[in-house]
Amino acid sequence: MYIFGASGHGKVIASMLKDINVAVKGFIDDAPKEATFFNLPVFNSEKYKNLEVSKLIIGIGDNAARKKCALKYAANYISVKHPSAIVHASVKLEEGTVMMPNVVVNVDACIGKHCIINTGAIIEHDCAISDFVHISPNVALAGNVSVGEGTHIGIGASVIPGMTIGKWAIIGAGAVVTKNVPDGAVVVGVPGKIIKVNQI
Repeated sequence: MYIFGASGHGKVIASMLKDINVAVKGFIDDAPKEATFFNLPVFNSEKYKNLEVSKLIIGIGDNAARKKCALKYAANYISVKHPSAIVHASVKLEEGTVMMPNVVVNVDACIGKHCIINTGAIIEHDCAISDFVHISPNVALAGNVSVGEGTHIGIGASVIPGMTIGKWAIIGAGAVVTKNVPDGAVVVGVPGKIIKVNQI
């Protein structure tokens, strides 16, 4: 078991794996800053194919960089769920996704590939979270919310029921989303307002 990305997010994943008694052999990184990280060896990604990697998870917080890594390196990606997370048995969870402590995911939600569902986030019934999304700590998504690929929902943001948030959007910290959000939009405030739309 290896973690790709010797950074803060990688460290959190390593600690979670330790909590569930999964042995981590080390980190893999494109540009290692040191030989060890979190008391584990760090291997340059140039040597990736020479390592006996049975399982891998991407420990990169940036959504675009996480997608780039997933597309570049073929692997048996696993998902990790902290023991304190409450996830209904009906939830569909794709490969490479991480659920941090005290997450709650309710009935019939769908979580895509390589997502980060961060500490204390709540994802209610029938939500659909696409690939490479980051749901930050203490975010609350009400029922039937759809979140497009690569979107980042900032810490403490809330989304009312039935909203659709497009691809590669950014929802600012503490924002309250009360209207649908188009692709690439940056939303801030209470209620949330679009301040910018990025090209995607």
